[in-house]
Amino acid sequence: MRRERPLRFLAPGMARRLAVATLAGAAADLAGIALIACAAWMITRAAQQPPLAALSVAIVAVRAFATTRGLFRYGERLSGHDVALRAQAGTREHLYRALIPAGPLPRRGADLLSRMVDDTDAVQDLLVRCLLPALAALLAGTAAVVVAAVVLPGAALVLAAGLLVAGALLPAGTAVAARRWSARIAPARADLAARAADLVHGAADLAAYGAQGQALAAGMRADERLAALERGRSRVDAAGLGLGVLVQGLTVVAVVLAASAADLDGVATAVLALTSLVAFEPVLPLAAAGERFAGVLAALRRLREIAATPPAVAEPARPAAPPEPPLTVEIEDLVVRHGDREPALNGVSLRLEPGSRVAVVGPSGAGKSTLLAALMRTVDIESGHIRINGLDIREYDSDDVRARMTGLTQDPYVFQATLRDNLKLAGPSSSDDDLAHAVRRARLDGWAERTGWDTMLGEDGRTVSGGQLQRLALARALLFDPQVLLLDEPAEALDEETADALLADLLDTTRGRTTLMVTHRLRGLEQVDQIVVLEAGRVAQRGTHAELVATPGYYRDMWESEAMIRRP
Repeated sequence: MRRERPLRFLAPGMARRLAVATLAGAAADLAGIALIACAAWMITRAAQQPPLAALSVAIVAVRAFATTRGLFRYGERLSGHDVALRAQAGTREHLYRALIPAGPLPRRGADLLSRMVDDTDAVQDLLVRCLLPALAALLAGTAAVVVAAVVLPGAALVLAAGLLVAGALLPAGTAVAARRWSARIAPARADLAARAADLVHGAADLAAYGAQGQALAAGMRADERLAALERGRSRVDAAGLGLGVLVQGLTVVAVVLAASAADLDGVATAVLALTSLVAFEPVLPLAAAGERFAGVLAALRRLREIAATPPAVAEPARPAAPPEPPLTVEIEDLVVRHGDREPALNGVSLRLEPGSRVAVVGPSGAGKSTLLAALMRTVDIESGHIRINGLDIREYDSDDVRARMTGLTQDPYVFQATLRDNLKLAGPSSSDDDLAHAVRRARLDGWAERTGWDTMLGEDGRTVSGGQLQRLALARALLFDPQVLLLDEPAEALDEETADALLADLLDTTRGRTTLMVTHRLRGLEQVDQIVVLEAGRVAQRGTHAELVATPGYYRDMWESEAMIRRP
């Protein structure tokens, strides 16, 4: 397995901030050690009743170390969290950049959310709870051993051994012991998040079928599994801390015995004992850091799975210059396959001239939406060609293609934001006049005026009806103003009256605009320039409405079926 590189998201300037945080933390720990050492010397020396002048330097030193300890600790917290938060932001940005061009992810949305939120926190924990304390403890512990060696080399060896056990062996042990728990906690947390999401988003369906109790029980079981795993990891943490305190106590006793054996005076013995005691202060948390490090590695592995998600389409090494309008789109013998299944499109060909309107119809699963996805470069082409102005679409950067050829997709997403913000997604620099013009063209101006530009539309657009949602998506597409407008089932899931009105408005709005529309509904298609019938991924028929109605086949059958349904 490839080794983790948890610091790969650190920008060059952040390494300097990391060094500052480490030095500040070490300085704070050293100030604490020096504070206790000076205080121990001052107290034991004062017991001998020397002149006050003999204690004045120690008194000033105690005050200075007490003050600088707080200042350095503040600096360490400030710079350390600055680095951690920047690294966390860099991690999320890296993941977003990996997800945007990715194809379908083989995981649930709640699992992905858990990775993006909980697992990215691991980068912050790696720096604040693992790396910075370990580096600061190394510097402070080394300094404490050096000071002890000046007083008594034998005591320094004892102190070094104790610090090594508490600062290296115990963290390694807790990391190994916690690994089996941490590897199971992250999936358990994702499972709980997925079940909680099902309870929230599926509440209406669960209530309709009387399945609330079953779903709630499953969620409670997932919560209990996670709690049991967290308790197991907490026991490792507690054991590591307890053993660290035991090592600390034994080390101090051993240092005092070494000092007694060397016939040191009481002042030196007290300084050695208390210095050894406080030298463990930055070291003891490392046992918990070892336990947390195991969890960090598990989280980073999960994040790496997202970062390694392959893009849906291969980008050219040297993209061609973006195509200039007007655009002519040619599709020739197009084959698109999803995974190992049968081709979704098999040998499809059509031509879209500037200003022309083409409708693609056919039964569900015929490959209509796949055709639009290939044009928008969200799925890759197995064979055949899509050419824009004579150049294969794979020669262009995908963003350049989508900037010129996009539109209304199935199930358009409405963000939990205002009406204005949802529209400005397609045109961030659009003025209020531009927004008003777009909603007028989409026949949404009356609703927009009643609703208000700054009204929140709710999560997933729950305050918006189906017809308003489709018109909002159409207004967004018109505001984006692509050179080729792609429309995927614009009247899907709407009642007959609303669907007819929307399609009539669409056909009126797209007059003179290069448009490719996928639809199940045939009413109004006499206005388009060409109709292509897809069946099982192949072109079964093509022609105008009049030509296809006069020819036996799927189109005429569907036209007659619609006519019978509409007949009063």
